[in-house]
Amino acid sequence: MEKEFALYEQALALKELGFDEPCIGWYNPQVNYKKVTTDKYWAYHLTGDWKNFKPAPLYQQAFRWFREKYSIQSTIEPTKDQHRFELGFNYWIWNTKTAEEWFTEPKDRPAGDYVFDSYEEAELECLKKLIEIVKK
Repeated sequence: MEKEFALYEQALALKELGFDEPCIGWYNPQVNYKKVTTDKYWAYHLTGDWKNFKPAPLYQQAFRWFREKYSIQSTIEPTKDQHRFELGFNYWIWNTKTAEEWFTEPKDRPAGDYVFDSYEEAELECLKKLIEIVKK
């Protein structure tokens, strides 16, 4: 289930941008914020300290927040490599108010080929790019 949550670094960056949505998971200080717990009461019982737990948003929460707060849409797209005929993934981001667009571009292959080997890798990089866009 942990793969459903944004990584700790992105969770902190989202918080800095103003993300303040209720979350079903929290990063646990007992394990250097490397694991997510979804049992708030168990976590408090173990530590007696709730304030050091950090909210762990789901990826879908983060993407929805960018859509609602900043009018920035994003999608992960499956793409077939034009030469090797393998399937990979790219992301596409656009601002619905300004019509600005950002998308992945292969660095060592022709345009249109994929950049990421897995959906999850593309999803993480898309979230990082969204954070970068809003920070600017």
